[in-house]
Amino acid sequence: MSSSNATTFEVLDKDLAKKIDTIIANNDSNSTKLVGILLEVQDIIPKQYVPLEVSAYISQKMNIPLSRIYDVISFYAALSDVPRADYVVQLCDSVVCKVTGNTDLKDSLQDLLGIGINEITPDGKYAIESTACFGACDIAPAIRVNGKVHGHLTSREKVKQVLDNYK
Repeated sequence: MSSSNATTFEVLDKDLAKKIDTIIANNDSNSTKLVGILLEVQDIIPKQYVPLEVSAYISQKMNIPLSRIYDVISFYAALSDVPRADYVVQLCDSVVCKVTGNTDLKDSLQDLLGIGINEITPDGKYAIESTACFGACDIAPAIRVNGKVHGHLTSREKVKQVLDNYK
């Protein structure tokens, strides 16, 4: 590692680097598993995102161009390179969800959290994002909270029950 790269990683906490190393090793350092690796890494970072220094670290460890890592992060709605809320509530915006009550679900989320789509609560705890289909058509209308899918959300009460699990 060159001295210029060494200074890049000084901001990366040693415990975090060790956790990232474990995630990479558990995925056999396989570049075809990059999306999964980034999702796992994002899950261990507060505010559910992959900071630039973490992307650079993964790039160096896996010998993948940083631009490719950024391309993956910017392509997938489940990944972010900017800090998010503690709980990111993603609302499926697929045709199936729209037909099965996504508008009522959206209204319930906005009412219960007091924010709109692409907004974060003042305390930084919750955000609502609209996203493309995440494969939960069989339980639509659905949301995904920090990667966990919740479906059959056909009433305000059911939505509230889900949100109550994330306090």
